Amino acid sequence: MTAESDEVLTRVDGGVGFLTLNRPKAINSLTHTMVTIITKALTDWEHDDAVKAVVLAGEGERGLCAGGDVVAIYHSARGDGSEARRFWLDEYRLNAEIANYPKPYVAIMDGIVMGGGVGVAAHGSVRVVTDTSKIAMPEVGIGFVPDVGGTYLLSRAPGELGLHAALSGAAFSGADAIVLGFADHYVPHVQLQGFVEAIVAEGVDAAVQAFATDPPASHLLSQQHWIDECYAGETVADIVAALRAHDNEDARKAGDLIASRSPIAASVALASVRRAAELDTLEDVLVQEYRVSSASLDSHDFVEGIRAQIIDKDRNPTWNPPSLAAVTEQDVEQYFAPAEPDLTFK
Repeated sequence: MTAESDEVLTRVDGGVGFLTLNRPKAINSLTHTMVTIITKALTDWEHDDAVKAVVLAGEGERGLCAGGDVVAIYHSARGDGSEARRFWLDEYRLNAEIANYPKPYVAIMDGIVMGGGVGVAAHGSVRVVTDTSKIAMPEVGIGFVPDVGGTYLLSRAPGELGLHAALSGAAFSGADAIVLGFADHYVPHVQLQGFVEAIVAEGVDAAVQAFATDPPASHLLSQQHWIDECYAGETVADIVAALRAHDNEDARKAGDLIASRSPIAASVALASVRRAAELDTLEDVLVQEYRVSSASLDSHDFVEGIRAQIIDKDRNPTWNPPSLAAVTEQDVEQYFAPAEPDLTFK
């Protein structure tokens, strides 16, 4: 095993294949190497009768995965973008492979799970959240758009809850994740070791039966009345106006938050989620997301957003177009044009 491949630790114990994301200092942010290792391990285990189930977890205390390695994508975007496109091609195919995996795929969504972390976890067959789970699709904050099959899940959430998560980019809890359709089971953080040991000893179903408990009340669900009302607007500007005019303080805060995001990214995110609702399969949505991601590479706001949030950390991006009012339908539509080469599924 090369030093590079230590970014994902793989082992088989008692018929269970373990994938442990191992970049704890970076909250296990996904690199292209990690995507390649996970894909190979899943393919090998799929055809290995000795492996009955797979468990995905993250090394360290901070979380499963904070997303894709956006610094690498930033440098690619400042060049010809080819490495970022190759990364997304492989990453999105992995997202689909996880969704279609024929063996139980247990994703332990403990701590921070954002962006690309959602992609390797929330398409699994057994998705476990905890009291420390902090989940988000925060892409609009860096001039990007929810991807990794995120818009598939967001578009199928109750009412307009998914749209709220996409446009605000705000984090939500484990209980919220279950309501949104991003997770299935709630296991307290302190019980995780026992849960994993039970998977090895007794199997996935028995472990879930023994350790999963009722989640606490979802804060997001309690806000659905104003979310459904405000996010029904035709444009992001309409949605922001409705939020800011609402008598609920959380609604007004959401309006201010969305107004601070990249206007073009938020506008494309709105279109992405609504169009994803009309697409039949996860694969169809991933193709749409790949086109949007590829177009983002050529945009001003993606590079500028990463610069402001991650490279220079001045938290003061200069967006272009500068306002929601300045975004045209044509600006949005060009993000959905076929990519060259396009994402395909064999």
